[in-house]
Amino acid sequence: MTLTEYPDAELLALGLADTLASELRMVLPHKERALFVVPGGTTPGPVFDALCDADLDWDRVDILLSDERWRPEVHVRSNTRLIRERLLTGRAAAARYLPLYARAETPEPVLAEIEANIAPALPIDICLLGMGADMHTASLIPGAEGLEAALDPHAPILVPIRAKGEEEARVTLSARVLAGAVCTHLMITGARKRTALERARHLRPLEAPVAAVLGNATVHWAPED
Repeated sequence: MTLTEYPDAELLALGLADTLASELRMVLPHKERALFVVPGGTTPGPVFDALCDADLDWDRVDILLSDERWRPEVHVRSNTRLIRERLLTGRAAAARYLPLYARAETPEPVLAEIEANIAPALPIDICLLGMGADMHTASLIPGAEGLEAALDPHAPILVPIRAKGEEEARVTLSARVLAGAVCTHLMITGARKRTALERARHLRPLEAPVAAVLGNATVHWAPED
């Protein structure tokens, strides 16, 4: 793990967006398509705002969420909704989006169908992740039903997760798929998450799931405003 510090969240967003664009430009001359995995939530929004008009061959980029709530993309809790509003716009509108949701009551009956659409694009070229103060990343959530399966070294591409206190199920890329990324970036802000990150480095992934992806990650940190 390497740590890059920024004086504030705005410079983090601009600097990280520039790094991601540069890495995509490095991949594309050597591959027909690049697979770019991104997180949901509101934190990466400013990065997406700065990245979506980058000058690169977006029509050869596949964009895939690290995880998704099992909701239609028009739902307020859908990560896809944020991606369409903040990243798949401007020049980046030419990218191909690989969904993690299909119309079904629960994920299990359609996971194989979704995985079949993702498998040809693997491995991940560039992976951007976030982390919660509870040391979760993607939907690898401490104490959640499905976490052990998602951390298994022989896990499938996708694993359903059911977190305590949430109405809907989630679907997440398994830890082995996330950890297999060529380039991994973790974006965090604030003293609380910095402290959580330091704790995670000394814990097992079952206790601190983010530890499963820290080995080759570059962490981008800024203090909160």
